[in-house]
Amino acid sequence: MRTLKPLLLLLTLGLTACSSFQPPQPGDSPNYRPTPPQPPLPANANRGAIFQAAQSQGLFEDYKARRIGDLVQVQLAEKTNAKKSTATSTAKTSDISMNVDSPSIAGRSVIPGALPLLTGGSTGDRTFDGSGDSSQSNQLSGDITVTVAEVLPNGNLVVQGEKWLGINQGNEFVRLRGIIRPVDISATNTVLSTQIANAELYYGGTGAVQDSNAQGWLSRFFNHPLWPI
Repeated sequence: MRTLKPLLLLLTLGLTACSSFQPPQPGDSPNYRPTPPQPPLPANANRGAIFQAAQSQGLFEDYKARRIGDLVQVQLAEKTNAKKSTATSTAKTSDISMNVDSPSIAGRSVIPGALPLLTGGSTGDRTFDGSGDSSQSNQLSGDITVTVAEVLPNGNLVVQGEKWLGINQGNEFVRLRGIIRPVDISATNTVLSTQIANAELYYGGTGAVQDSNAQGWLSRFFNHPLWPI
């Protein structure tokens, strides 16, 4: 029974790790699902009016996204570069000496041939040199069409969507969510990703190729920062 407990614990950890590393699937997150447009009011609630606010279009306006469910094309133009370098150098040297002779009178020792009562010395030398260098660069380009999920009181639009591509033995996906201003949408109904506020942009993949580039859960466990070794 005692030997079964470690095995059961290891099996539980393995099943938990497998369940926590489930790859994303299309439509599994409500934050990136397409938002349908608002349905028009029924005839009894519209009071017989021809005008429908959910389907209105200005005569002198470009057809751009401005209502829930409208589409807008986002041009991905992400590029980041970061570099950090540090250097530290310190040094400290100390020297202490002490010498207490035997008792003397008029410069002559009371005890002829006596050795000094106390002698001592201390020397210390400490140095430290440290340096560090870190750099990172990322770039993402492409296009993704998303839907308007919410119209804020100030007129800004909350957009969200995802794009999946099946390539050979895996899938590549881009997920996007953020807030855009209607004034930033061009006449061709496009907006740059750099103009999106509170942007959540994810790019990843699933499949055999992606799995081959990832460590197993046991290797991740031993590479955790809290591991003492």
